[in-house]
Amino acid sequence: MNILYLSFYFEPDLCAGSFRNSPLAKELSKQAGNDSVIEVVTSHPNRYNTFKVKAEARETIGNMTIHRIQLPEHKSGMLDQVHSFKTYFSQALKITKNKKYNLVFASSSRLFTAYLGYVIARKQQITLYLDIRDIFVDTMDDVLKNRWLKTVVMPFLKLVERKTFAYANHINLISEGFKPYFTKYSQASFSYFTNGIDDIFLNKVVRMEEEPQTIKQDTSKETFTITYAGNIGEGQGLHKIIPQSAAHLGNKYRFRVVGDGGAKGLLENELKQLHVTNVEILSPVSRERLLEIYNESDFLFLHLNDYEAFKKVLPSKIFELATFDKPIIAGVGGYANQFMRENVSNVILFDPCDVDAMVTQLEGYDYINEERSEFMERFSRENINREMARSIIKYL
Repeated sequence: MNILYLSFYFEPDLCAGSFRNSPLAKELSKQAGNDSVIEVVTSHPNRYNTFKVKAEARETIGNMTIHRIQLPEHKSGMLDQVHSFKTYFSQALKITKNKKYNLVFASSSRLFTAYLGYVIARKQQITLYLDIRDIFVDTMDDVLKNRWLKTVVMPFLKLVERKTFAYANHINLISEGFKPYFTKYSQASFSYFTNGIDDIFLNKVVRMEEEPQTIKQDTSKETFTITYAGNIGEGQGLHKIIPQSAAHLGNKYRFRVVGDGGAKGLLENELKQLHVTNVEILSPVSRERLLEIYNESDFLFLHLNDYEAFKKVLPSKIFELATFDKPIIAGVGGYANQFMRENVSNVILFDPCDVDAMVTQLEGYDYINEERSEFMERFSRENINREMARSIIKYL
């Protein structure tokens, strides 16, 4: 059996798409067995300009072959991303030309990876299994501010989405908040395999076995460190919350932002405008170094912009942060807010971009460390991938 596995991001890149798909592809190759071939078509590491790492253009691991497409140099702007994906799309079609597959698996936060899967599956009249990590059309409707551009682009995106989803045999939704949006695609079967916690976080988090699960901490320390690590994009909206909160909180709290992205300039400009000095911005780091940074922190931070589309999503960052015994500060709405209330303890929750709510709760917070062992067991990436791989193989 031949499986085509499409993911724009893959190891050793640093992003949620890579962290999700690299271990899932390996689990799939393991369950499929030596008689099957898993062909991964992805891109060379490109998520951040400030994080460079080498990777082979073609790599074989057992019954899995990975093709990494070299993309043109680009930043995080929309036009650069369009150009990059055009390159990925055209090169992927060349790699897969004249090859026969039994199933196409496409993991997509941007719609066009799913569409690429549709084009290949439809041409070969084979099964299409989609893994949907974001409702791209919904997000673009919020992001596009130019009315003329929106008038031109949105009908095209909706057509592409409709064709793609209407052909799929199976659609996995990473967030149950997506359910209502997909009711019109009744030809497909659905699953809800979320993101999960990688072994690197499960195995390397520093814990004190003999201590109780909840530990009250000394609140008299001079400075508390609040750490955010990840993409600094419009979607995260950090420029709408961190500078303003840091200005209100003063030197009792220090924000540390680790990452890069298209809205980094907006964040830096806002910090200058407000004369904020208690925020430090660091370039992306390896996951090993990130573990150390998280353990050095007092609070871990998560935030999404106040877009309507984001009320449906479930950020992968939740699973990463919840492996630490640190309190989490989370500015999320909709389904993500509900999920955290029901599943994650020791959280300061507030609506996206609500500076006053965040500051008020943080200043009144009685600081504790609390392990989340039940959450970690339930959302182990290994367990989720095992079940999801079985779900894929059923279609062979």
